[in-house]
Order: sequence, then C-alpha cells, then structure tokens
Amino acid sequence: MMFYVMKPSETSFQTLEEVPDYVRKATPLFISLMLLELVISWIRKGKPLGGLDDALASLSAGIMSQLPRLFYRSIELTSYVYIWENYRLISLPWDSPWTWYLTFLGVDFGYYWFHRMAHEVNIMWAGHQTHHSSEGYNLSTALRQSVLQIYTSWIFYSPLALFIPPSVYAVHLQFNLLYQFWIHTEVIDNLGPLELILNTPSHHRVHHGRNRYCIDKNFAGTLIIWDRIFGTFEAENEKVVYGLTHPINTFEPFKVQFHHLVNIWTTFWATPGSFNKFSVIFKGPGWSPGKPRLGLIEEIPEVEGKEVPFSSSASQLLKIYVVVQFALMLAFYEETFADKAVLSQVTLLLRVCFIILTLTSIGFLLDQRPKAAVLETFRCLVFLMLCRSGHLKPCISSLSFAFEIFFSICIAFWGCNWHCLLDPVQPESALDICMPNRQVLHLNTDLTTFSNLTWCKIPADLNFHFIGGNLVKIK
Repeated sequence: MMFYVMKPSETSFQTLEEVPDYVRKATPLFISLMLLELVISWIRKGKPLGGLDDALASLSAGIMSQLPRLFYRSIELTSYVYIWENYRLISLPWDSPWTWYLTFLGVDFGYYWFHRMAHEVNIMWAGHQTHHSSEGYNLSTALRQSVLQIYTSWIFYSPLALFIPPSVYAVHLQFNLLYQFWIHTEVIDNLGPLELILNTPSHHRVHHGRNRYCIDKNFAGTLIIWDRIFGTFEAENEKVVYGLTHPINTFEPFKVQFHHLVNIWTTFWATPGSFNKFSVIFKGPGWSPGKPRLGLIEEIPEVEGKEVPFSSSASQLLKIYVVVQFALMLAFYEETFADKAVLSQVTLLLRVCFIILTLTSIGFLLDQRPKAAVLETFRCLVFLMLCRSGHLKPCISSLSFAFEIFFSICIAFWGCNWHCLLDPVQPESALDICMPNRQVLHLNTDLTTFSNLTWCKIPADLNFHFIGGNLVKIK
C-alpha cells in the first residue's frame, strides 16, 4: 500500500462505505517496520535512532490526532462529500483506471500546496509544527500527527470533488499518508534514479531539518516533481539537525500540540496595528513588522551539527513503568476503536478522557514535572473507577482482578511520593540549581546556557535569566 503497489482494480470502490480503513490495517506493518529499523540501527551504530521518550511523545501525538474519529467522520471526507453532492460538474467513472491515476496526481498535488501553506501561513503552522517538533528522525516521527491539521487541509483537496467520486478520493487520501511513513528514516540512504521522481528519505530528511538550507524545502507527499517544478527542492548535503528552530523541550502532549497557538495569541495582542495583527495570523511564522512575508532566513539560529536532543531525566525504572502504562493504554485504545459501533457515547467519551489523561500523565512523568505524582495517582484512581463502573474492561476478563491489584499498588506508591515531587530540594547556595530529578547541580559561572530547568535561584548581579526553559547568562 505505502508504495502504491496495489492495482487500481483492487482498490476501487463504488461507495464510500466500502472503502477499507487502510491506515488502521497498516498498524501491524508500522510496528514491524519500526522494530526492523531499531534492529538495523543497533547493528549499524550500536544504538537506536532517537530516544524512548521522543518515540512515546510521537506515538502520543498520533493517538490524540485519531481520537476525534471515534465521534465523527473526518472533515476531509465530510466537506468533500458535501461539495460532491451539491456542486459537482461531472462524474468520472469510479472503476476506471484513468480516474484512479488522475486522483493519485490530484491528491498529491493538493497535498503539496497544503503542506507548503502549512509552513508559510502562521495559523496553519500552529497545527503542522507538531509533526516537526521531534528532534529525532525515525519511523515513529511519522506518527507524530497534529490534532488541528485536518481543519485546514480539506480546502486544498476540495476542487477534486467537482469531478472525482468520494470513494476514489478516500482511497488516495489514505495512500498518500501511508506512503509518507517509510520516508521518515535515516537507515535508507540515496535511492539513485528514484530520487528524481519520488519523495525519498533523503529528500524528507531535508524537510525536517532546522539547518538554514533546509527551511521551507521539499514539501512533496509522494512525487518530488512538485518541488522541482515550483522551486522548493533542496538536495541533502551537510548533516541535518532535526526539529523546530526553537525546540520546545517537553514531552507533554498538549504542549506538543498547542504551544504555537499560545505563541500566536501572545504575539497577536503584543503587536500594534490591525493590519499587523492580521499578518501575525496569516503571514509566515518568522514574520514581524518590517520583515518579508516569510521572515528573514538569517534570523534562523545556526546549527553546528553537535546539538544534543532534549531527553528525559527520568530513571530507567520510571521509563519502564511509563512503557508498561503506555502499552496498557494502547490496548484499550485499539479495543475502543474495534468496538466503537457497540459502545455508548458515554463510554466512548469516558474512554477518550482516560486515554488523554494517560498521555498527559506520561508526559508529566517524562518531563519530571512537580505535579506528576499527583496526576498519576488521580489517573490510576480513575482507571479503577471506570473498571468498577463497567466503562473500561480488559480484553481478557480474567485479568480484571490483576489489573485492580496493580493499579491499587500504583496509587499507594504515587500517593507516598507526593511530598518528594511537591517539595523540591532547596539549593545549598545561590549558585545551585534544583533539577527535575531532585539532584542539585552546582553551577559553573562560565556556563552560558543550561536546558530543562524547572526551578532556579540565581542572584541578579550575575546576569542570569530564566528564558523559555533555558538558563541564560547575559554577557
């Protein structure tokens, strides 16, 4: 599927209801390829690509992006169907190979322009930035999807509804997404002549880079020819450093999804003039009064190739605990989608709330936030309440008692640890920093920057300031 190897006759359907959920069917393939990538990376470099914490944040974002589908059909389909039923000009035959290939080109062309605008229009970037926030680059990064993105992407596909049947469109909308999974990897190098036509891992690595030469390049979905035609192509040359130009340094899912919306809101009210406020929303993320529409490339922070990705300071035991809880949540997530037709709206809503609560708590634990123990205690208590009320049940009913014992132990453990996280260690002197893991860092006064601090006390005469999660020494 991801390589468009299926014949048109095998993937052509008369009605929208007949179209399979190819993305969900591909889940076992996603997992298999991620494990294969892990093995290959370990053999080549002796270590995995990216960290466990970053992979969990990516998977969490992917799960959050899918949760609305439990309640209603994607707006990319509902808007398309509405235009098709009310405004179509002609009806191309749904079972024609020519319709299939035309839709392939149309969806890919629409994706190029959506993707380009998602980088060039600030309010659209607020959704798309989620996908770029990972400082790693592996197959799990492909699953770091935005909750907001679909509310603007449908606009770029809507012209197809004037003549392409919804069932054909629905197939290619999924195929275009599936194709892009395998290009999120560093284990595949150059693919020779295919690099001229297809979007490849090499081309997409450039797109995910925060090097200046990578900014706003290679927007293609499947075919790289669109970038070559419209002047946005850039070949991979120097080492690519991944992530946002200003890393967010967190694994908390709501910040991963929505932090740029907060930035837009703050900038909007701080910017004088109605036209300038309008520009904050609809010009590029780097724009400010007096600058070009997309900002100035020289203001993008330069990278040296030695940048260390943000990582969690949690202990190995805590990371194992987080993985176990994530796996349990994932099992309930899959079961909820499988049984959504027979579950009540109340049960669906409560399960979604529990899934979101779990993802948030995991983010707090990985970030070592002060209230992490409180939130995890509450989450485990919610789990027991949902199980007792029948809204949440293990796939194997005989495990219910074991789950109750396990989560009761978790409640007792985290309840006893509230004071450890709520009462941070006080510094021994004015130059000591209390780290998230309660260790005390003795600050060297030659230090210019230190990331991931949650509390600090620095005398003002030393010109240290706490800015955006970083301790910065003003020279």
